Formats: sequence, structure tokens, C-alpha cells
Amino acid sequence: MKRAKYLAAIFFGTFVYVLLSMTFGQNSLHCYNKMEEQKCIISKQTTEIQNINSELALELAALQNDRAVIASYAHKLDYVSDGEKLVKITGLRPAQTTLYDTGSVLRHEEPEFLPEKVCKIVGFGFALLFTIIFLLYDISAGNIVLGKDKKPIVTGIPVYDLPQI
Repeated sequence: MKRAKYLAAIFFGTFVYVLLSMTFGQNSLHCYNKMEEQKCIISKQTTEIQNINSELALELAALQNDRAVIASYAHKLDYVSDGEKLVKITGLRPAQTTLYDTGSVLRHEEPEFLPEKVCKIVGFGFALLFTIIFLLYDISAGNIVLGKDKKPIVTGIPVYDLPQI
């Protein structure tokens, strides 16, 4: 029974270490959730950028192939073709060109966590604490006697092993 107490102390220390590592450590559930949030944000922004890319690809194809689109862009830049008359109206604001919002720059953020060394030290500390508590309990209960006050106690009738004749 004495050994079981001290094995239990080691078990408690290991349990505290595992609990800290799983909840606040580097590979913990907390860090996993933070990384999942970052993944969702990056995925959403990637989808937006892909949509903008497809719009720009369509616009490029139209500018390369469609004469009406080329003519409208030329008119925006104040070009005229043969036979067209140019009329300038003053006082109006120039047409704004379409600006695409490509989003903001995302940087990888390291999640906050307890270092592995701290988890191990805390687990070892708990194991040591429980070992000391169990040791003090054994000393106070009289299971362990310290010092030279030990006196052999003989109980019962002594039996000697004598050769029989």
C-alpha cells in the first residue's frame, strides 16, 4: 500500500502535465482553434481574390477581342475614331475607373501557448508536492520512523530451530 501512494503521486504529476499540455500547450486545443480561425479567414480572402481574378480575366478577354469594349475604353481615354465628333463638356467630374479591392495583407499569427518546459515543471512540481504530502502523512501516522529510536519489538513465543536427536 505504501508504494501505491507514491505511484499515485507520480500519476497525479503526469496527469497535471498532460492536462496542461492538452489545454494550453503548443499542440493544444486552444492553438488548434486559433489556427482554424486563421484558416477560415485566409480561405475567405482567397475566394474573394479568385473572384476578382476571374472578373479581370473576363475584362481582359473582352478588351482583346470585343471591338465595342475597346471603343468604349478608348472613349474614356478621350480617343476618337475617324468620322466621330468630339464634344467636351466642362464642369463634370471625369468618370472614375473601377478599383478592385484585393483585401488586406494577412500575416500568420503565432497563437499564445505555454512552453513545454513550463508544463513539465508544473507536472513535476505536483508530483513532488503529492510525494511530500504522502511522506508527511506516513511520518505522522507512524508508518515511517526517522532517527535511531527504532527498537526491535519481539512478540509472541520465540521458536528456535534446534536439531532434533
